Amino acid sequence: MEALPGPDQLKEAAPNIVELQTELAELAAVVPSLVKQARQKQTVLVTGHAGFIGFHTAKALLERGDKVIGFDSLNSHYDTRLKRERLVMLDEIAKATGSKYHTVRADLSDSKELHECLETYKVQRVIHLAGQTDKFLSHDKPAECVQNNINSFVSLLEACRHFKIHHLTYASSHAVYGAGFQKPMSERDSANHPQRLDAATQRACELMAHSYSHLFKLPTTGLRFFSAYGPWGRPDSVLFAFTKRILEGKPIQIYNDGRNTRDYTYITDLVEAILRASDTPAEPNPVWLVEAPDQATSDAPWRILNIGNSLPVSIEELIAALEHALEKTAVKEYITGPILEKSQSCADVSALVQATQFRPNTSIAQGIGEFVAWYRTYHQL
Repeated sequence: MEALPGPDQLKEAAPNIVELQTELAELAAVVPSLVKQARQKQTVLVTGHAGFIGFHTAKALLERGDKVIGFDSLNSHYDTRLKRERLVMLDEIAKATGSKYHTVRADLSDSKELHECLETYKVQRVIHLAGQTDKFLSHDKPAECVQNNINSFVSLLEACRHFKIHHLTYASSHAVYGAGFQKPMSERDSANHPQRLDAATQRACELMAHSYSHLFKLPTTGLRFFSAYGPWGRPDSVLFAFTKRILEGKPIQIYNDGRNTRDYTYITDLVEAILRASDTPAEPNPVWLVEAPDQATSDAPWRILNIGNSLPVSIEELIAALEHALEKTAVKEYITGPILEKSQSCADVSALVQATQFRPNTSIAQGIGEFVAWYRTYHQL
């Protein structure tokens, strides 16, 4: 039996013991983070990854180490040049980060192509951001809107069911609240009177998702977006149009004396919420009652979450932020005419905070500043 170390030996070893304890403490602090990161790394299918929100979502997934499978038809609802430039950036990010990235050009309604994609790449989670959200296009081409939104979503639901996808997270819109909305808009309120066709199709998708969650135990989360904006955005958006006209010295047409408001959500906030929601699969609400049903949850693994800044901004405030960032005064033209959308929107995000511990908080001044800086760089102004 070996003799126990004496006082002198312990004294000599003390510095080494302290150093070892310090190293163990540092390792203990790092290990949970490493484990968490390892658990987050999954193979994620992102539909509409050439679009504005899809691009930023795929980018964030690649940057944190997930394997991303992009699925997009690259339709021509707006200039495809911007879409292709986004895809080039995703390739560059994948190479820089060492993350695996593949892109599939196909229509979601093509069930054979979709099934082959999920099987080939062993997809675990799906973030569905493809779809037609242009209110003018959906008004002029309703059949195309139904094809792009409803038929494609049914195809996706079937594929997710067949391949036992861990969690389907999909985009919806605050426009589903439609007529008779309350302020702030809560997922617990009724959303049965959408006024736009694209919003009606999104509401239909929410309800179909519930059926699949109920029948097949497929976890689904619908995310109602509130006016996303930021770099690499849609060139047909109000923000692009206002910025272009201010720089060119052309008048901006303003309805309702500029009092109309929107709850604008900066793109990095939106993506952070999307990823956090995707990372926490929907579960049945254990206290859901059929006698007093919660409109946002279910006894099935299904839920609806708002994603907004909870801070309505008027058109006048938006223009003022643009003027400040561009250092140029806008020419305003106040006119009367039909208002195609409700004049106010404001998100109740308490459910989002509870589910993800995240609340969007980028101010309109900061977000517009970031957008203008990108706009100048992109257009070499």
